[in-house]
Amino acid sequence: MARMERYRDRADAGRQLAALLTHYAGRPDVLVLALPRGGVPVGFVVAQALEAPLDVFLVRKLGLPGQEELAMGAVASGNVLVLNEYVLQSMKVPTAVVEQVAARERLELQRREQAYRDDRPPIDVRDRTVILVDDGLATGSSMQAAVKALRRGQPARLVVAVPVAAPDTCAEFRTWVDEIICAHTPDTLYAISFWYEDFSQTSDDEVRDLLRRAESRPANAMSAS
Repeated sequence: MARMERYRDRADAGRQLAALLTHYAGRPDVLVLALPRGGVPVGFVVAQALEAPLDVFLVRKLGLPGQEELAMGAVASGNVLVLNEYVLQSMKVPTAVVEQVAARERLELQRREQAYRDDRPPIDVRDRTVILVDDGLATGSSMQAAVKALRRGQPARLVVAVPVAAPDTCAEFRTWVDEIICAHTPDTLYAISFWYEDFSQTSDDEVRDLLRRAESRPANAMSAS
């Protein structure tokens, strides 16, 4: 596992991840939800391969001030807040700092809801098989917030699928979701970006374009033809 080859880019990661999800292909109950922004190019390829609809689920990481890559927690649609108590305690983060960062990220979450979805309402997840996709899992705070928020929508089955993850984080999710698929779990993660040759930032325009392209191609189009 530690000697895995790096993905060329997020599209390549999506193709390899989709190969592990073929048991969900062509099913009318399946919905792919990607975490913006980096999860959307991965999720787009997965959704196309499974012939499933694609949407986004908004989550914002709460980065530790001065060490933004270190997640103190995350906020998600539905006013859900998940905190990483280990980070908060070990770094002695004041409550006021957490509240300040959370307030800022909630504003960004609202901006992205408008930017990506316009007036289009979120897809109803009730009684559906939801596959949550991101470009990787490190601490898992953002994905945990997404899972907690989506549970409120009462999906029939909740699956998390990522191209690369920290082994411990991948293992933890087995108790939180119905199925966790981590394509690669290197012994030392370093950072998600380490496992991609091209990990350039995904733009808002790219997210909107991929969502439009997914919407223009009816789900299960190939099986219906």
